Amino acid sequence: MTSTPSDPPVGATVSAIRAVAPRLAPSERRVAEVCVERPREVAWWSAADVAEQAGTSTATVIRACQNLGFKGFQHLRMLLLRDLGAVGASAADADSGERSGAGLLRTVFTELATELGGALAPLDEDAFERAVQALATAERVLVVGNGGSGPSAAAVAVRFLANGRPAEAPSDAVIQQLTAAQLTSRDVLLAVSDSGLNSVTLRPAEAARGAGATVIGVTSYAKSTLVELSDIGLVVGGGSGPWGGLGASATVVQVAFLIGLQVAVCQRRGGSAEAAAAAFKHTVPLIDS
Repeated sequence: MTSTPSDPPVGATVSAIRAVAPRLAPSERRVAEVCVERPREVAWWSAADVAEQAGTSTATVIRACQNLGFKGFQHLRMLLLRDLGAVGASAADADSGERSGAGLLRTVFTELATELGGALAPLDEDAFERAVQALATAERVLVVGNGGSGPSAAAVAVRFLANGRPAEAPSDAVIQQLTAAQLTSRDVLLAVSDSGLNSVTLRPAEAARGAGATVIGVTSYAKSTLVELSDIGLVVGGGSGPWGGLGASATVVQVAFLIGLQVAVCQRRGGSAEAAAAAFKHTVPLIDS
């Protein structure tokens, strides 16, 4: 099959569907849910088969596929078949009994690599460019993340600091909210939440928005409260495999995306290499002591 520029990367079709599905009308969303839950069957089904499983019409199936970003149902089928072919070998390995030790480790790594390769499918590249510019030119950057996204938020703040982009990342929820309320129109709040629904992260986003700051939200779901609160929403796909379901893929994708965002911001600002060298010079004595 010949890929078009709009095709998700190999292995990323289900992730792309999951990220966009919340935007759909209820009947179309049921179609998307069937595709996410049963991609192997959908790859061989007709539009009528999917319509029966989703409790809707064939016309709705076709419309749902188009609203998900595909040319139509046949285009979706071909992409699912492509993905199934690409993961055939790894699936065979997973079924061969290697479900512990190094065999299981290889299975997890293979899945994570596939999920990571397709995670950017739902990303709006124009939004990413606007986020990079906003973060590069802001007077003050506040990074917030809680729960499973807390370590990711802290890690990207450290990388900003080490590369010459001052940033704050308080871990205490009260301090996050108080700091966000003191931001101005010249500042940026970078809020990180895989689900986009964590109320502890949403509160500082609301405070920053009320203060006039630019709110940038990073999440795995296009239709989420965080995206609604954000001036710039950055959606990257979550995992679809069994280990992705346990949060492994989402964590890896989130960290990788934030590192990429940090690199782009510091490159836009210039002097990143010099700042990193200076940070290293200051850090070594702290480690030695």
